[in-house]
Amino acid sequence: MRFAPSPTGIFHVGGARSSLHNWALARQQGGTFVLRIEDTDASRNSPEWTDGILSAMAWLGIDSHDSAYEGPYFQSQNRDAQVAAGRQLVEGGRAYYCDCTREDIVARHDPSFRGYDGHCRERALVAAPGRALRFRTPDEGTTVVEDVVRGKPEFDNAGIEDFVILRGDGSVLFLLANVVDDVTQRITHVIRGEEHLPNTPKQQMLWEALGHTPPVWAHIPVLVNEKRQKLSKRRDKVALESYRAEGYLAAAMRNYLMLLGWSPSGDREILPWQEIEAEFRLADVTPSPAFFDEKKLRAFNGEYIRALDVPAFVDACAPWLVAPCAPWVPHDFDPEVFAEAAPLAQTRVTVLSEITALVDFLFLPEPPSDEASWTKAMTGPAAPDLLRSAGEAYQDAPWEAEELKARLEAVGAERGLKLGKAQAPVRVAVTGRTVGLPLFESLAILGRDRTLTRIAAALRRLGR
Repeated sequence: MRFAPSPTGIFHVGGARSSLHNWALARQQGGTFVLRIEDTDASRNSPEWTDGILSAMAWLGIDSHDSAYEGPYFQSQNRDAQVAAGRQLVEGGRAYYCDCTREDIVARHDPSFRGYDGHCRERALVAAPGRALRFRTPDEGTTVVEDVVRGKPEFDNAGIEDFVILRGDGSVLFLLANVVDDVTQRITHVIRGEEHLPNTPKQQMLWEALGHTPPVWAHIPVLVNEKRQKLSKRRDKVALESYRAEGYLAAAMRNYLMLLGWSPSGDREILPWQEIEAEFRLADVTPSPAFFDEKKLRAFNGEYIRALDVPAFVDACAPWLVAPCAPWVPHDFDPEVFAEAAPLAQTRVTVLSEITALVDFLFLPEPPSDEASWTKAMTGPAAPDLLRSAGEAYQDAPWEAEELKARLEAVGAERGLKLGKAQAPVRVAVTGRTVGLPLFESLAILGRDRTLTRIAAALRRLGR
């Protein structure tokens, strides 16, 4: 198997899914996963995009140290073999040189004409600067692509123009380079996105014209958004890097991507990679478009986060607890305090980046400012009296969550308030927000002095 991305931009979630399909089958079948960087478009390539591909794949768990892994290879390094294949096709009568420009073709036809008319087929031109090399496609019959996912789609040969395989400047086009690289690297299975299916009859012709048996084809379904539109980087969130930066776990992303077009046995969705790898079958992949549901992915991620043991969760949160993610200065962060709060936070986050807003009140000198929360909790005459009484009740309270809860419950009961109403002003005074970690456990972690100081500051703000 091979995964052959171009280093010309973000690492698309569709590409990530293709890489995982190839990786799963290579390991399952005792085969080889080849990473090939298709870098022949020199005007758009960038080393940073190559680095991004390698980093993203390593994050997904595609291990370059695994015995099933080969690469990365670079398509540009195989140019001599690609050009030699072009000469072989000329010598075998399967390709010819062409000096037609787009203007020439339009001049011979109606301006709306699209494609190539075969004008140079019998002119017997030889190689020269400015002359492209075209593959001679059959005039009759059909090309049948045997596809594990899509059955046997047929393509009318008469509708496939003589396509360019070498440009007039001598550079190699994708179709030929792709086939020659696959032959050179002994690729037996090509698993890729449905958008490549229209290229397949041309590539199959090239395989056969070069004297080789085409690989097993499998075109997995296109990914669509909630409006059933193909995912687009201009409209949708498709960069794997974005999800990684937001705090999605690699295991959750792997699991979710593998379920886009395929289902494991039984009524299961969340399952370890080892089971996915053992069960995955190309023949079970559906050809229908697969809905990339970000809400479902987020729910998956929450499940994976909750399944971590606490030390692993603490470690996973580390990137969001330092600059530039964290709003506090470094010396105000206390790892021991965070470790104490972590079990409370773990059940409340669905992506790791949410951790900062849940625990910031512990490490900021003052609670974060949230005017909407302040207005909601502090409007009305009851808030100052409740805050003052809570502060007094907490002066000599044993500093543990259950006792803090009992004391505030008693303060509320004296005023005819249930605990939910009574705790709202205290929560906002101490944490800055109306929602967050369990209040009394938070107070216990924050400590008596800081809790009472913040209650007093809230009273001063209220003019009391």
